Amino acid sequence: MKRLVLGVAFLGLVGMSCSSDDDNSNENITPDSTFTVTIENIVPVQAFLKSGVFNTPTGDSSPGPATPGKKYEFLVDAGRSQKLSFVTMLAATNDAFFGPGNDGIALYEDNGNPISGDVTDQVFLWDAGTEVNEEPAVGPNTVTNQSGPNTGVDENGNVLLMSNVTNGEAFDFPEVNEIINVSVTYMTGTQFLITIEDLADATLSTSLGDRVAPLSPGVYVVHGGTNPLFTEGESDFGQGIENISEDGDVTNLLAYTAENTGVTYPASPGVWAVHDNGTNPLFTEGAVDYGNGVEGIAEDGNTAALGASVLSLEGVSQGAIFNTPVGSSSPGPILPGSSYSFTFDAQVGDHLSFVNMLAATNDVFFGTSDAGIALFNSNGVAVSGDITSNIYLWDAGTEVNEEPAIGPNTVTNQLDGDTGIDETNDVMLLSNVNDGYAYPAVNSVLKVTITAN
Repeated sequence: MKRLVLGVAFLGLVGMSCSSDDDNSNENITPDSTFTVTIENIVPVQAFLKSGVFNTPTGDSSPGPATPGKKYEFLVDAGRSQKLSFVTMLAATNDAFFGPGNDGIALYEDNGNPISGDVTDQVFLWDAGTEVNEEPAVGPNTVTNQSGPNTGVDENGNVLLMSNVTNGEAFDFPEVNEIINVSVTYMTGTQFLITIEDLADATLSTSLGDRVAPLSPGVYVVHGGTNPLFTEGESDFGQGIENISEDGDVTNLLAYTAENTGVTYPASPGVWAVHDNGTNPLFTEGAVDYGNGVEGIAEDGNTAALGASVLSLEGVSQGAIFNTPVGSSSPGPILPGSSYSFTFDAQVGDHLSFVNMLAATNDVFFGTSDAGIALFNSNGVAVSGDITSNIYLWDAGTEVNEEPAIGPNTVTNQLDGDTGIDETNDVMLLSNVNDGYAYPAVNSVLKVTITAN
C-alpha cells in the first residue's frame, strides 16, 4: 500500500535532454583508468507524510469519545499533492467506522488553491469485516455492551461500505450526514483545521428505542497515494483499524502510522564532470550560483542548461547528463531501490564532480565538494569503493526554502517549473543553513560507489 506521488512539473522537467551524452570525452586524453559511478537511492519508503491522533473532544480535559454535540479538532500541514484520510469508530456497533474513500480528501483544488468547507460528502460509513454485526447498542458484543475489548464473533470478511454489507444482522443506519459532520478550514501557509463533529441529534433507532451514536478517538494521515489505511473490497490490513472499529482503541494504528511517517525522497537526474585539479567548475562554496545551470537542477531537476554548458566550464575535459535509471528505457528520477550509472575514462590528476537534486525540496542538491573528488590517490592508484562520505547536501541559495514535500513551491508540489521566491544567497552546505526544517543525512538517501577498471 506504500505509494509515492511526484509532482507533474518535476516529472516533466527531469526528462529533458541536451546535446551531450555519457560518452562525451576529450579525444586528446590518454586514459589511465575507466571508472563507473553508481548512484543508488536507498531511502526507506514512507506510506504517510504526516500522521497523528485525535482523541480529546474540544472543551474536554482528557481523551474520550465525542458524544452528540461534541467534536474533535486538529491541525494538519499538507502540500498540494497530498490528501487527508482518517478513521473513527461509530460507537455502539461491532466494527463500523467513518472515513474517506480510498483516495482520501483532497485539500487543494485542481488549480492549487486550498479548500475550506464541508467535506462530509466525501466521508462514508464502513464495515471493517472483522466482527459479525449485531444490532447497534443492543447486541451483546457491540462496543457499549461487550464484557471486554475484542469480544464478538470473528468475521474474516472484507472492508465494505456499510450499505453493501449482507453478513450479520441487518440494520437501517442513518445517512452519514445525520450522524457526523466533517469540515476543513484553511488557516495559513499549508495549514488546515480539521473538524469532526458528532451531531447533536445523532441517534440510532433500535429495537429498544433511540440510542446515541458517539464517535471514538481516531487516527489521521496525510498521504500521497491511494488506499493508505484500507482498500475497499479487501481484508483489513492488520495495522490497527480493527482495534479502532471494534473498540475505539487507537494504540496500534497510531504506532503503525508513526513508524511509517516521513518524506520519501526521490533524487533527480544530474550532470557529471571530469576536470582538472584545482578547478571548481560547477559551483564554489560561499559564492553565489554561477548561473551555469546548477540552479535548474537544484530547483527543478532540470539538467538541460548545465548539460549543455558542462564541456565549456573551467577545467572540464569530459561531462554529461545522467538521467535514465538503470533498467529503465526513459529518463526520470530515481525512486527508492533504483539507481543511475555512468562511465568515463580519466587519468592521474583528474577530479570528478556531479550534482543532482534532493527532490521534494526547493533548491537542495547532492554534490561532491566544489573541488570534486580526486580519482587517483597520491601514489597514482585509482579510487574504488563507496564514496558516499564524499557526497554532501548543498543549498543552492537561489530559492527560499519551504518545508520539504509540503511547501507550495517544493518541486513535488509546485504548479510549474521555476516557481518560488528568488534569493541570491551563496551556495552553502545544507548543514550550515538554519531554515527550521529537517533534512535527511546523505547516507540515508543515497549510496554512491565508484569502480575503477
